[in-house]
Amino acid sequence: MAVDAADRGGAVRSGTSLLYNPAVRQFVYQALTVVFVIWLFWYAGTNAAANLARANMTAGFDFLSSRAGFDIAQTPIEYTSDSTYMRALMLGLVNTLIVAFTGIITATIIGLLVGIGRLSNNWLIARISTVYVEVFRNIPPLLVIFFWYKGVLSLLPDVKQSLSLPLSVFVSNRGIYMPAPVFGEGMIFVLAAFVIGIIGSVFYSRWATQRQLATGVRPPVLLINLALIIGLPILAFLAIGAPVTFDIPELGKFNMRGGTVVGPEFLSLYMALSFYTAAFIAEIVRAGIRGVSKGQSEAAGALGFRSGLTTRLVILPQALRIIIPPLTSQYLNLTKNSSLAVAIGYADLVAVGGTILNQSGHSIEIIAIWMLIYVSISLATSLFMNWFNAKMALVER
Repeated sequence: MAVDAADRGGAVRSGTSLLYNPAVRQFVYQALTVVFVIWLFWYAGTNAAANLARANMTAGFDFLSSRAGFDIAQTPIEYTSDSTYMRALMLGLVNTLIVAFTGIITATIIGLLVGIGRLSNNWLIARISTVYVEVFRNIPPLLVIFFWYKGVLSLLPDVKQSLSLPLSVFVSNRGIYMPAPVFGEGMIFVLAAFVIGIIGSVFYSRWATQRQLATGVRPPVLLINLALIIGLPILAFLAIGAPVTFDIPELGKFNMRGGTVVGPEFLSLYMALSFYTAAFIAEIVRAGIRGVSKGQSEAAGALGFRSGLTTRLVILPQALRIIIPPLTSQYLNLTKNSSLAVAIGYADLVAVGGTILNQSGHSIEIIAIWMLIYVSISLATSLFMNWFNAKMALVER
């Protein structure tokens, strides 16, 4: 009897010890979480299938090959109303990438200048930069978009009273009209020269860095890179006879004819996202510069560096390791905020997808496509910025 009681006591203690074992509890909690997630997806799938069956609707992506039947104003790639839904979604994706790419570049430049300006010894520049940051950071991006669309661009003159700028550029409330290049045969060689120039500049920059580390003397980099990236394509362009003409915009009876136009929808979205995101980037830049030891500036001054050279060659390279990680989040935010384009009629991915959703009724498929594309863009941006951050990291000797 005593032996049986002891065995039962040991079993109880064994079960109790397993219950309070961190490794066992961690495994149990993770297993329960996986089971719950699987059940949640199963329940959502079966519920969606039942609702579709009740509405006599079928799930799938076959509808993407159907005729779109609607026009789109902003068409950087070939598109007509006879194109398919798939082509329309591709056009929306291209428009999203265009506004995101141009906005990221502009926001980075403005944010860098404003961030440095906030630390300027000039009282006026520092206060203007501070006001800019505080104003744009505290306004919703949608209001900034409406400001540019209704408060700035819509107040420009009508087409017949367009502002005429040099090089046959006209500005009106319908956008910016400019000459459109018409490329002839042989432009592929200019493109090839441009690609070769970029590759050559990369290899030359690496060689110049290695030579500087070995000898302490840095060869001229900026001028050589400009000659490779710009000069080489220009030489190729002239060598093949400059095979390009321009379609000049002209004022017609009711509208401009010829040329190419950058519409007010794109301009307002591009300007709003750029100026809004630049305010956050400016604070990131300011924090990164503040994170560099003050002794670095004092050492550069002791060596005779001017303030501009100190910022460009000493402070900013060290501040990048602080700036880049949070900068990635702002790039992602700008890309996702581009979905606000639907408010002003810019044909981005969400606007085009919404039109397709209303026409076809395939809401689940369209939302799944949105999610997949935005997740892919975000992951690609994060991977690139992580790679760039690793390249910019300080390497200790």
